Amino acid sequence: MDRRDELEQNLAAVERRITAACDDAGRSRSDVHLVVVTKTYPASDVDLLAGLGVTDVGENRHPEARDKREQTGADLRWHFVGGLQSNKAAAVARYADVVQSVDRVKLVGALSRGAAESGREVTCLVQVDLDDPASHDGRSGATPADVPAVADAIAAAEGLVLGGVMAVAPLGADPAPAFARLAEVAERLRDDHPDATTVSAGMSGDLEAAVHAGATHLRVGRSVLGERSTTH
Repeated sequence: MDRRDELEQNLAAVERRITAACDDAGRSRSDVHLVVVTKTYPASDVDLLAGLGVTDVGENRHPEARDKREQTGADLRWHFVGGLQSNKAAAVARYADVVQSVDRVKLVGALSRGAAESGREVTCLVQVDLDDPASHDGRSGATPADVPAVADAIAAAEGLVLGGVMAVAPLGADPAPAFARLAEVAERLRDDHPDATTVSAGMSGDLEAAVHAGATHLRVGRSVLGERSTTH
């Protein structure tokens, strides 16, 4: 089987899972968007995915993400989904259409500068930490109490648009309660910012739970692209 056929089959399987989850949750399939996370995979895979109808891809490292976008001929929406360092934020804002991992106010000024200097408008999501503080595993994210401050900073910044929230389910735990907490954070955010409707949650292993909790965007890598060597 060639690579295109492999990706086509994997995409179809993921699509069936998303459709079934939407049906089970009583949601419209059109309300849930797939972001294929292409980190560590070559630009050639991105081009193949675009040819198969994928519109959104996610990357988690700079400058790999920048280089891949430059190498790819497809017209796609590029999401930066990884942890972001302050000294790289401006550079990321020069090519990413969406930055999903804004977890502190300190990042906002640099993102704004990069977007404004390049004449771009970048959508930003507040990454929310869903871990139990007593068993924190070191993942990134603003605490629910800190989300309003980060959101307000994004909304007020030149070149940035507040899109909503993003989160990763805690490791080794049932994702459903965590995604329910994210839904509550998202609802409170919309009280102050009604247009911030994006809820990015769910990956290959827990996308069904995310759909049930109201996720609007799913970040799926392994189930579409397959396993990747850990030495890559």
